[in-house]
Amino acid sequence: MAPYKALYSHKCRTPLRWTELGERRVLSPKLFSETEDKVRLIRDCLKAIFDGQKSYTYLKRRENEYSVGDFVFLKVSPWKKVLRFSLKGKLSLRFIEPYQILKRVGLVVYQLELRPDLDRIHDVFHILMLRRCCSDPTHIVPVKEIEVRPNLTFEEESVQILNHDVKFLQKKSIPLVKVL
Repeated sequence: MAPYKALYSHKCRTPLRWTELGERRVLSPKLFSETEDKVRLIRDCLKAIFDGQKSYTYLKRRENEYSVGDFVFLKVSPWKKVLRFSLKGKLSLRFIEPYQILKRVGLVVYQLELRPDLDRIHDVFHILMLRRCCSDPTHIVPVKEIEVRPNLTFEEESVQILNHDVKFLQKKSIPLVKVL
């Protein structure tokens, strides 16, 4: 017994045979051409739908490719228990420290050099779990320029006053000063 017949207790009606189960008809070339036209129309409609879905899918897709020796951040999911680090919930980290890529395992899979305390985690990750680490030396503030006290405070020095303004509320006014 066919699986369809076992499920629905009647024979499957294919597009080539839309007649009732009891009827017998000789298939003519006209019926074949009509059926082919309907199948072509259905295919075109499905293709249009899939193309529309594809355009939404690829809006945020980035073509990333890393090489061996690059540093990448590892994406951490705060809701999954597998890769949870430090804080839980909203304030948890999205990406954790930069790791070096040891080798490329597949087209979109990379092996990372993890810390020793993360030895329970598999060291091969998909490209979507990684984000490029762009180390820019201009973002590093030299410590010599800022004098930090032992209680970790420092004194700010204003260079120049750029703009004055007063913000008026209902019953009071607030002076605003923009300082360089």
